[in-house]
Amino acid sequence: MESEKKVAVVTGASQGIGEALVKAYRQRGYRVVATARSIGSTSDPDVLAVPGDISDVSTGERVIAEGMKRFGRIDTLVNNAGLFLAKPFTRYSEADYQAVMGVNVAGFFGITRPAIAQMEKQGGGLVVQITTTLVEHADSHVPSVLASLSKGGLSAATRSLAIEYAKRSIRVNAVSPGIIRTPMHPPESHTALDALHPVGHMGDVSDIVGAVLYLEGAPFVTGEILHVDGGQSAGR
Repeated sequence: MESEKKVAVVTGASQGIGEALVKAYRQRGYRVVATARSIGSTSDPDVLAVPGDISDVSTGERVIAEGMKRFGRIDTLVNNAGLFLAKPFTRYSEADYQAVMGVNVAGFFGITRPAIAQMEKQGGGLVVQITTTLVEHADSHVPSVLASLSKGGLSAATRSLAIEYAKRSIRVNAVSPGIIRTPMHPPESHTALDALHPVGHMGDVSDIVGAVLYLEGAPFVTGEILHVDGGQSAGR
């Protein structure tokens, strides 16, 4: 079905930042294709929920195809799905490696390729990755080489794609968060996590949503890694 309403695709959309992004885009009048491994159906006719394992490259292709069939266009892709495992390097298993690289890298590749192909046909679009400030500023308190390996790859790919598609009106950016207050962090951990940020506290989901929406409305910004990390990227 063809439509003049813009359409955003959000991965990892069943909870946390992804769920909040779906709501924020709907409030802006976008139709939304929301995907996650265990996402439930919705009564909102302008939200298409597509369950699937993003680490399977065919899932991304299917999400874009189903979004096109339902809404007729793809304007924005937010690669929000991510897996974070903090372990000392020598304690990572091959299964850990496969899981993290599957979600963070193969998932990005599988859905971004067909999304950009459609944006080319439409004459423009926006792709945003959610990465991590740990890529540029490793922290001895948070051993996380697989996050740096995978999300660092996304940061590099963001700049590369931004240049490749700059003259085709497809902007590619990333949001690089610090630690965000979500249910995955139990209350007893908050004091320690707050202290990891120069501003003295963790970020909120709304901080990341606001950054993505800023990029949505910033036509002269591409190839940017936007740090939303309470000062972590500036120093200690």
